[in-house]
Amino acid sequence: MNLNGKTALVTGSTSGIGLGIAKVLAQAGAQLVLNGFGDSLSARAEVAALGKIPGYHDADLRDVGQIEAMMRYTESEFGGVDIVINNAGIQHVAPVEQFAVEKWNDILAINLSSVFHTSRLALPGMRERNWGRIINIASVHGLVASKEKSAYVAAKHGVIGFSKTLALETARTGITCNAICPGWVLTPLVQQQIDKRIAEGADPEQARAQLLAEKQPSGEFVTPQQLGEMALFLCSDAAAQVRGAAWNMDGGWVAQ
Repeated sequence: MNLNGKTALVTGSTSGIGLGIAKVLAQAGAQLVLNGFGDSLSARAEVAALGKIPGYHDADLRDVGQIEAMMRYTESEFGGVDIVINNAGIQHVAPVEQFAVEKWNDILAINLSSVFHTSRLALPGMRERNWGRIINIASVHGLVASKEKSAYVAAKHGVIGFSKTLALETARTGITCNAICPGWVLTPLVQQQIDKRIAEGADPEQARAQLLAEKQPSGEFVTPQQLGEMALFLCSDAAAQVRGAAWNMDGGWVAQ
């Protein structure tokens, strides 16, 4: 798949899944626009080494005004966006009655509402060009639940519902919308959960093995590279009739 001439915005792309997807799309020739917190310099260098110098915007996706500024930036610098990968996500683990309200609000804002905002702002240009790909990185937790992750599970279920609705609204166009549902991927978010087990007395290898054994029958982590290759396929002509899918890449998690 050749993405020369296409601009791809990947939210939450300074590390983890987002960076992995950005690198695959860059290798295919896309002009990348990165977004995320923290040190962006190494991510920008990694993407630049594969093709074009990426754009970057540090929008805080809890803030609609900053999302709008990011989309204006992609328009002014690169003439709009052809591919939106809504990947940014945060996690917090606690029982419902102990769940901090501000954490709930932040998770819903970043993991769900930002997907709506980037999509609504990208769609007019996509409709004008009659081509676009909106790929939402949901989660296996958009299909099933785990205890103490109420906000994350609610948001990711919402992302899948939103993706289906948008797929129907664009069904007679050259725009598609789909969700990818990863299982365990060794990202900073998942490492936090491994570290918690280590703090409780497990050794590092045992902590990783336990985490995988509980949910992921393959016993192996999904990789950001694999998710990037799936996103690249969804950008291709071969995937033109993949619309409203919630495609799990989870080592067998939801097959159980």
